[in-house]
Amino acid sequence: MKLATLRRGGRDGELVVVSRDLSRAVLAEAVAPNLQAALDDWARVAPALSALAGRLERGEAEDAFAFDPTQAAPPLPRAYGWVDGSAYVNHIELVRRARGVPMPDSFWTDPIMYQGGSDTFLGCRDPIPVGDEAGWGADFEAEVAVVVDDVPLGATREQAEAAIRLVVILNDVSLRGLIPDELAKGFGFLHGKPSTAFAPVAVTPDELGVAWDGTKVHLPLAVDLNGERFGAPNAGIDMTFDFPALITHAARTRALGAGTIVGAGTVSNRDRAAGSCCIAERRVIETLDEGAPRTPFLRFGDVVRIEMSGPDGASVFGAIEQRVVPLP
Repeated sequence: MKLATLRRGGRDGELVVVSRDLSRAVLAEAVAPNLQAALDDWARVAPALSALAGRLERGEAEDAFAFDPTQAAPPLPRAYGWVDGSAYVNHIELVRRARGVPMPDSFWTDPIMYQGGSDTFLGCRDPIPVGDEAGWGADFEAEVAVVVDDVPLGATREQAEAAIRLVVILNDVSLRGLIPDELAKGFGFLHGKPSTAFAPVAVTPDELGVAWDGTKVHLPLAVDLNGERFGAPNAGIDMTFDFPALITHAARTRALGAGTIVGAGTVSNRDRAAGSCCIAERRVIETLDEGAPRTPFLRFGDVVRIEMSGPDGASVFGAIEQRVVPLP
């Protein structure tokens, strides 16, 4: 089934079930007021949501209405946890090669991960506010993530895989001009990682069909910049750490609460013909091939579009489409 959140009914919004073609929706208030409430009681709530989705697909939901993604909040407007790994080690290797820094062997066996701010997320049409066009170095990062149920401390791989409830796509905005000084302090990101934006719809893994193998999404993640294709690498290719591996890493020293979002980092393929999911990677490739980067970071007025389509060409999650604007 496909789930979304409308911007009404309080800061956590109102949960709706969305049709597979993303054209229609029906309120789920009789089942759960919002998505977090559904995740808190998933074993009981999921069958009722699935039944509602079935009625919607069969045209039996009399209170169905047209689904407008511009009225949607992020599926989870706020979350108890948001952790992001870097599962595509090819991306890290490229960056370090361009800097002339050797790649530690441990990067291939032990994921790197950071904890991001989860109190405010952006919707699929919310702008990207930037205070200093030249100095902040705004960049997009197109990613796939999963939303989990409760995950116990020290979870096994089997427990991690069983805890995956939803799949989402996102734009993990990065401010490249601010990150180096923050990392130099030895204490991680803060200003360099502003609010993350999400596509309007979250889907249960079964909606992906054969594209979901229980651990990865085997579909291209397409990114357009100002109407031109920037990249469309396949999220299931060159993913060194799959989602169960990322979840067990996150739960190594603490339990994860229901509704925690676990990201896999910028999708990256070794095949350069696939393009890139962030500007930083393209600039690194230009540096390696030509001696210097050519592609600028985002400028005011630039529009980023991120979308994943199934084998039939239909959008799976709806599109993220954001314009870069001056900070109010």
